[in-house]
Amino acid sequence: MAPEKESNGLDNYAFALEGRFCDLPDTKPGEEMDASTEGDSNKLAYCVTDVPPWYLCILLGIQHCLTAFGGIIAIPLILSQGLCLQHDGLTQSHLISTIFFVSGLCTLLQVTFGIRLPILQGGTFTLLAPSMAMLSMPEWTCPAWTQNATLVNTSSPEFIEVWQSRMRALQGSIMVGSLLQVFVGFSGLIGLFMRFIGPLTIAPTISLIGLSLFDSAGTSAGNHWGLATLTTALITLFSQYLRHIPVPFPSYSKDKKLHISRVYVFQILPVLLGITISWLICYILTIYNVLPTDPQRYGYMARTDLKGDVMSQAPWFTFPYPGQWGMPTVSLAGVVGILAGVISSMIESVGDYHACARLSGAPPPPKHAINRGIGIEGLGCLLAGAWGTGNGTTSYSENVGALGITKVGSRMVIIASGVLMVVMGVFGKVGAIFTTIPTPVIGGMFMVMFGVISAAGVSNLQYADMNSSRNIFVFGFSMFSGLVIPNWIVKHPDAIATGVVELDQVLLVLLTTSMFVGGFFGFILDNTIPGSKHERGILAWNKAHEDDSSNTLESGEVYNLPFGITSYLSSSSWLRYIPFCPPGVPTLLDGSGTDTNALEPKQPLGHPEPSQIITESPCERCARLSMPV
Repeated sequence: MAPEKESNGLDNYAFALEGRFCDLPDTKPGEEMDASTEGDSNKLAYCVTDVPPWYLCILLGIQHCLTAFGGIIAIPLILSQGLCLQHDGLTQSHLISTIFFVSGLCTLLQVTFGIRLPILQGGTFTLLAPSMAMLSMPEWTCPAWTQNATLVNTSSPEFIEVWQSRMRALQGSIMVGSLLQVFVGFSGLIGLFMRFIGPLTIAPTISLIGLSLFDSAGTSAGNHWGLATLTTALITLFSQYLRHIPVPFPSYSKDKKLHISRVYVFQILPVLLGITISWLICYILTIYNVLPTDPQRYGYMARTDLKGDVMSQAPWFTFPYPGQWGMPTVSLAGVVGILAGVISSMIESVGDYHACARLSGAPPPPKHAINRGIGIEGLGCLLAGAWGTGNGTTSYSENVGALGITKVGSRMVIIASGVLMVVMGVFGKVGAIFTTIPTPVIGGMFMVMFGVISAAGVSNLQYADMNSSRNIFVFGFSMFSGLVIPNWIVKHPDAIATGVVELDQVLLVLLTTSMFVGGFFGFILDNTIPGSKHERGILAWNKAHEDDSSNTLESGEVYNLPFGITSYLSSSSWLRYIPFCPPGVPTLLDGSGTDTNALEPKQPLGHPEPSQIITESPCERCARLSMPV
């Protein structure tokens, strides 16, 4: 049984867990860890291939679902504006149920047949920007009467056709655009992509995803700035100021019987807690009619009874299925815009794979696993388009971070999360509950979420030399262009007139997508302006994606296909040339202790360190593996 760890402010346990520990050495040669932190930060309660007790799988699976909660429900709520669904809470609940269902399905596919790491799949903001740009085109602009709640009859054929026609166009664009990701993944071209894409391309691309959504956040929060500020303040308080404070909860175990365990609730669920408290306050203010009942008065949108009939109208059970909104249609402009988002999603996911491997006690992912992971994500986007979420799927960085909090890297926990999300998607009342969250509360959540996305993009600049005037110019010009050009095009949509309608539509979507404009200029300038790889941050970027510790599990055990598929495929020697198939023999390790089949080229390390041992359960196996760093 694992002893409980004392919090030192550097490494926390979300739960006092029972099980075996895996070493996660993260010190580099020449560095020594403080004795007080060495025992804590290098231990995993369960490694990637371990199977925790069923109750722990369910408990931590729920936690992962709640960690992804903010991002998953934010996407359909934002899309509802472009789909003319602001005043149709019932349809919004169907969209939320659908995205939960598809996210769970894609998570199961990814963990079972894809990268095979404990990584959750969910909606992606990289496809949200081009989707909103597409829906803002003149032909898809919402009719004025859909903006007035008194004029909207949600059951009328006219209104249904208004939003479903837009959804079908979005579905078709996502399905066709996702084929690029499927091709790049299963063909092994992702390695070629990564050779030309560095921090100065990724930083403006990711940052502009958050910055381009400022209008949506401001509009929602502006319905009642007081309650929006309260939500933002609560999320900030829980996630930043109280994250290291444990909350005592009674628990029971066979060894300790009834005892008190410390749970880092504020660190695990800051978004959910912040929204719930603000939501409850809005409910109280609604009951006592503190908030106005006149739709024309400021603060009316903060009432919780605006969509009160949604809960009664929503079915207990709903079964999302492909084509539920009709036959998807394809728009060339939409497809090209979605392609820009797909490329950004692939780049981000490769980084998530390496981070997840380190945190779950797995060796760095080899080429075949990365290829398979990207390909399965593309397949997930294809399924999301077919089911009609209005979005795709990608790996969730938030849940990768949760692995470091809980110290549980088992993929069985993520499988449990996938099953839970599928169940949540089937229960229609679950989606209906989320649609009753007042708009200002959602706006307060957006203020934090979009700000963090923007900052996450900027954080990639840590790998580049920002004392270089070259890099300052590339990043500054890319960011500013990504804000100026889309803003001007939105105000002057008729300025693009090439004489070819289809080309006009493509240019309109691309040039109104901040993420594409900034990423395009960053890519062109970074690859054409002279500069060393060190100055550009390419060397540091590649090094950050290498495993800086010893391998903790054999690569084949983690990344090979399940159900004996790998053994079956290894009987055919020609299959080794297929990019997404595991090799027929266990991957060999070079002298540095790193996987020679990994995506990025490895740099030899100077001096090997003493071997690291994985300690199995005391009653069972001894050391499984001993490898030099």
